[in-house]
Amino acid sequence: MSYYPLTSIPDYFGIDALLTEEHKLIRQSVRDWVESFVMPNIDEAAQNHTDLPNLMKELGKIGALGPYIPEEYGGSGLDQISYGLIMQELERGDSAVRSAASVQSSLVMFPINEFGSEDQKRKYLPQLASGEMIGSFGLTEPNHGSDPGSMETYFKDMGDHYLLNGAKMWITNAPLCDIAVIWAKNEEGKVQGLIVERGMEGFTTPETHNKWSLRASKTGELVFNNVKVPKENLLPGVTGLKGPLSCLNSARYGISWGVIGAAIDCYCTAVQYSKERKQFGKPIGSFQLQQKKLAEFLTEITKAQLLCLQLGNLKNDHKASPAQISMAKRNNAKMAIDIARESRQILGGMGIMGEFPMMRHAANLESVITYEGTHDVHLLITGLDITGFNAF
Repeated sequence: MSYYPLTSIPDYFGIDALLTEEHKLIRQSVRDWVESFVMPNIDEAAQNHTDLPNLMKELGKIGALGPYIPEEYGGSGLDQISYGLIMQELERGDSAVRSAASVQSSLVMFPINEFGSEDQKRKYLPQLASGEMIGSFGLTEPNHGSDPGSMETYFKDMGDHYLLNGAKMWITNAPLCDIAVIWAKNEEGKVQGLIVERGMEGFTTPETHNKWSLRASKTGELVFNNVKVPKENLLPGVTGLKGPLSCLNSARYGISWGVIGAAIDCYCTAVQYSKERKQFGKPIGSFQLQQKKLAEFLTEITKAQLLCLQLGNLKNDHKASPAQISMAKRNNAKMAIDIARESRQILGGMGIMGEFPMMRHAANLESVITYEGTHDVHLLITGLDITGFNAF
C-alpha cells in the first residue's frame, strides 16, 4: 500500500456552507500545490533531515506568505479565515511547511506591518511576501522560554547605532534567514524589536541538529556578539512585551487551523486503510474498536473546525482575545497529536513506515504542542481568564 491522496476535507457539519467562494478557491489552490509539491517530496526530506528546495519562493508564488498583509506591501489583503485555511492545507502536507509560512507571516511580516516604519514596510514586506527574502523571529532564549519577560538579550544606544548582544534558540529558518526580527531589552529594561540583517558583523546563525521533530525544517540559533544595528532598524511602533505577544497571538491562531490539516491527513489515511486492510476475513473497519477510533477522530476534527471558524470570525471583527486564541491553539494541537498517535495504531506496523504520514505528523506535533506556548502554559492562561488568579 502507499500514501492515500486526500480527495475531500471532512465536513460533517456542513461548515463549507459558511465559507465564501473565495475561501474555497483559496483552499483548493493551496491543496493542489501541497499535492503536487509537498506530498511527493516530504517523506524523503523528513527522513534525510533536509528542507524542501526553494520552499519559501514556492510559498510566495501561491500567496501563502503574509496573505493578510495589504496589497500595497506585497500581500494579498485576505481575511483571517483565508489565512487559517491556507495554514490548514500547508500543515496537511507537513508541520515544517506550515511553520515556515507561519513564521514568515505572523512573526516577521506581522510585526513589521503593525509596528514598523513606512520605510521598513516598503523595504522588507514585498520581498518577504514573494519569498525572495526569508525571515526569522527571535524571542525564546537558552534560559528563557515560557518566561520571555526574563530575556537577557539587550542593546545599548551608542549614539549613531545600537549595540546588540545575546542569543536566541529554537528559531525556525535561522540558518536560512536574510533578516531576523529580534526582541531585546533596552537600557531601561523595556522590550523593543530590532530588525537584524544577515551580514551584520557579529551576527551568526548556527544550525540545530539531531532533531526527531520538524526534520524537514531548518532550526537554529541567533547569536549576537556586539552587533551594530542601524537606528532605522528599530521597530518604532511598540514598546514592551505587547509587541512579541501580539505576534504570538497571530501565530497561535494560524497553528490552531494548521494542526487540523495534520489531523485530517491522518484521519483520511486511517479511514481508507481500514476499508482495505482485511483481518479475520473482513475489513478491519468493520470491527467496533476501529469504528470507535474513527468516530472519535471525526468528532474532534469537527469540533476543531467549528472552533476555528468562529475564532476567525472574531479575528476578522478584531474581537478575538488572546485567551480565546490560546484555548484554540491548546485544544487543537492536543487533538491533532492524539489523532496522529491513535491513527497510527489502526495501521499497525505499517503505521511506522514513511509511506504513511502518521509517525511524521506525530513527531512534528510534539514540537507544535510545545512552541508558541506549551500545552500547560495555555491551560494556565485559560485558568487565569476563568478565575482572575495568576498561577504563573
